[in-house]
Amino acid sequence: MDQHYDVIVVGGRCAGAATAMLVARAGLRVLVVEATRPGTDTLSTHALMRGAVLQLHRWGLLEQVVAAGTPAITATDFSYGEDSQTVEIRPDGGVEALYAPRRTLLDSLLLDEARRAGAEVRSPARVTRVLTEGSRVGGVEGVDRGTGVRFRALAPLTIGADGRGSTVARAVDAPLRRTGTHAGAIVYGYFPGLPADRYHWIYRPGRTAGVVPTNDGLACVWAGAPSDRFTGRRGSDLEAAYLEMLTEAHPGVARSIAGTPRVGPLRAFPGQPGWIRASAGAGWALVGDAGYFKDPITAHGITDALRDAQLLARAVISAPRSVDALRDYERTRDRLSAPLFDLTDRIAGYRWDLPELREMLRELSEAMRPEVAVLKSIDQTPAA
Repeated sequence: MDQHYDVIVVGGRCAGAATAMLVARAGLRVLVVEATRPGTDTLSTHALMRGAVLQLHRWGLLEQVVAAGTPAITATDFSYGEDSQTVEIRPDGGVEALYAPRRTLLDSLLLDEARRAGAEVRSPARVTRVLTEGSRVGGVEGVDRGTGVRFRALAPLTIGADGRGSTVARAVDAPLRRTGTHAGAIVYGYFPGLPADRYHWIYRPGRTAGVVPTNDGLACVWAGAPSDRFTGRRGSDLEAAYLEMLTEAHPGVARSIAGTPRVGPLRAFPGQPGWIRASAGAGWALVGDAGYFKDPITAHGITDALRDAQLLARAVISAPRSVDALRDYERTRDRLSAPLFDLTDRIAGYRWDLPELREMLRELSEAMRPEVAVLKSIDQTPAA
């Protein structure tokens, strides 16, 4: 039998789970279809920027993130070659510190809250077909990956929150509005014994690195390089490539983890140019990496996801069947995202010297202010 919902969300990671939670809290009947089992890890640099922490605070979830042992980040260290600078985190709008929760914590928390708000969650389950009639999407067909039971779900709105390889984006042939030209590779692992109160971002010509404190007394220590320089090392020893990249970026950080047992395997992302896709149409919308993906070098991906979940949910709640409301969401997303996207693409090209990079990072910081202002304004309205 067909099952009927107000909204179907394909993808239950942070973007999809947050969107489902918000629309379910507003009383809509929601189905979430997530391909992985709850609590499964995923590639991530973890760092939340101010906009994301503001969202978690407003949604009533920040206390749970803190209670799970996520350390408070009260400063950010920037290393530019041999020079360094520390920027203290300024309390504002209920945000006293930044945080970098593991995705096993954050995604599960958001999905549990979506379920608590009344959303039905099918996980692990796979969408096998997006149902279309002409240019309009009407739902999905799928299969429960545990039992093999097939299902068919109908709704006036299907949201693709299913990542870079989005099934929903492919089904509607969502056109690209903006495309990046650069890509950087990142390799990271988790290490104990590092400072837990600050982010550390590291830049040298042709190399980047970072230290991001997260849960369980660990820090995510990553090293980055242009994708073409990393590609030649993919077939060789990943451990050796990682230590070489990290040492070239910051010998002190490399020494700080030397002889320290790593917790878990190294993870690598070879890089992929970013995009901004059209993300609204008749019966469909995209959120998260499905609609907007950029190089992880600026560690803004989760913040994008939670911001856009709020923007999309607000549009859906205000007018569940309105394509115009969805396109207003898309326009706001694009207005806030375009400067961040362009700056990130330039940084990911590694074609800068350190003075140029400092200026780009200053511009990046300024480009984050409008999104925080928009989120604060939503916080003051009845539909928030």
